[in-house]
Formats: sequence, C-alpha cells, structure tokens
Amino acid sequence: MIIAPQWIGDAVMTEPLLRHLQGRGERLTVGALPWVAPVYRLMPQVAEVIELPFAHGGLQLKARGRLARQLAGRFDMAYICPNSLKSALLPLLAGIPKRVGYLGEARIGLLTHRLKNPPKARRPPMVAFYSALSGATDAVNDRPQLQMNAAEVDTALAALDLQRGGYDVFAPGAEYGPAKRWPTGHFAELAQRLELPVVLLGSAKERDLCEEIADLVNTEQPGKCRNLAGETSLAQAFSVTAAANCLVSNDSGLMHVGAALGVRQVAIFGSSSPLHTPPLNDRATVLWLKNDASYQPPLDCAPCFERECPLGHTRCLVDITAANVLLKI
Repeated sequence: MIIAPQWIGDAVMTEPLLRHLQGRGERLTVGALPWVAPVYRLMPQVAEVIELPFAHGGLQLKARGRLARQLAGRFDMAYICPNSLKSALLPLLAGIPKRVGYLGEARIGLLTHRLKNPPKARRPPMVAFYSALSGATDAVNDRPQLQMNAAEVDTALAALDLQRGGYDVFAPGAEYGPAKRWPTGHFAELAQRLELPVVLLGSAKERDLCEEIADLVNTEQPGKCRNLAGETSLAQAFSVTAAANCLVSNDSGLMHVGAALGVRQVAIFGSSSPLHTPPLNDRATVLWLKNDASYQPPLDCAPCFERECPLGHTRCLVDITAANVLLKI
C-alpha cells in the first residue's frame, strides 16, 4: 500500500516510485485523498485506488480506525510518502508489518523502515526523494509518466466543445500562495498576443483569479479567453491539458501533470525552485530569474519558498514579462 501525498504535483512526482515497486513484482494499492486520486488512475502500474475519507486537519482517529479494520490483513508493506504523523497512522492501525517512510513528526515508533530526511540545503529533487523510498539507487534520472486513454480525452473535448491542438491552456493558480503566481495582468497580456484561443484551468477557489484574466482579455478580444476554472472534473482538466497546443503555468500541480503527459509547456517559477520541483519534460521551458545572469540586480532572495513575498515586491515574478514567455512558446 502507498499512502499518497495530498497535493496533485507531489502525487505526479511519486509515479517513478510506483514504477520501481511494480517493476520488482509488487502489487500496488494507493490510498489517496479524493482530489488526488484521479492522478493515480493515470498510472497503469496501480492495481487499485482507495479514496481516503479524511479531511484536512486533526488525527481523525475514529475514521482511520474504521478504515484500518477494513484493510487489516491485506498488505505486506506500506510506503508512506508524506512526512506527517497522521499519514503513518493508517498503516500502523491496519497492522501492516513493514512500514517505510522518512523520519519526522515523532514517527519513529510508527515506521519499521526509516529513512533520514536530508537537510533542506541538500535535499534532492522531489522525484528522487520519493523514489528513494523504494530503495532504488538509480533514481536520479527518473521522470514521471502519466497515460491517458485517447477515447476519454476525445469525450472530454467533445463535451467542452474543444478541438485537439486548437487552444493553449493557462494554469494561473498555485495553491501554495501568491508568491508562486505570475501576475494576472501578465497572463492577460500573453493571451492577447497569442494566435490561438486560451482556456483557463483551475479549481473552484481559483475561479475569480481566472475570471480577472478572462475579463481583461475578452474586453479587447471578445471570446478569446474561456474560463473553465471550477467547471471541470479533475479528469476533464487532465484531458484538456493533454490535448493543448501549449501549457503555460506557475509551479503547480497542473505543471507536473502537463510534464508527465509530455505536453509542450512554459513553466514560470518565482519563490520556489526548478532545482527542487522541475517539470521533467523534454518539451518544457523553465523561466526563473534566479538563474538568469542578465537579470540585475540579482535575486539574492530566491528561492525563499514563502507563500507571500517577505520583501513585498515579488519581482521574481513581476519582472518576467509576457514578451519573455512569448519567446518560449
């Protein structure tokens, strides 16, 4: 059993781990929260996905105990991807004899096979971090891969009146916070300068953010920009991304989905680092002013990994122009 991370991007980055495990003959069941579960349905090595009925916050011991009783006796091993204490409780309560995970949050008694957490300054890219749970020593070049059924993609496109390759996708949100979000005005300017229509994807919480972009674009070019944030299922959003001409995004879950699907993309980084969570895709271009020698003054503050810019300027994102991105599309 694999206990999945709670973020879409992290879930994508666990795919090579699952490939290592399946490659040595293990039958894989993934326990994932409902908003992450669709990612694992795009991984052919996963035999079963169990949607975990847990909410954010709290140990929810009764709910975990009920599910643990249903799972008792089914599994020989558990691989626990998150570092939290509560993520290690279900395998313990279910009596899974071998439980593998990283040390953290006082989990020493919950795990039978413990990996030391690397110091933040020397932490490897997240894909390799997850792959190490399998014991793999050749994980440096691992790249996540997702597989979509062509008929399912066509069905989703037909329902949304979209044509393969006939649009570009923008994913302007980033769940973590504004220090990872390229300004809406920049997204709008880029949309106005592109030849193809633009489809905006995101969660219901990002609906207003996307609507701001759509309003700016459609005021000048009516019908050019379509806001689907909060209007699609996650599976539909994956289909729309898979069939796009190009994806432009922040460092977000959809960035990793697009990379794992092999979509041509431009990924814009601000407070986070492409050295840690890059889009592992030969067709991806990363824009990050931290490693741009021509950008002055240098971004000594990056990457800060903060939700909001601690200095109040967010120039790591503001100073990436629509023209900069257009050159990479």
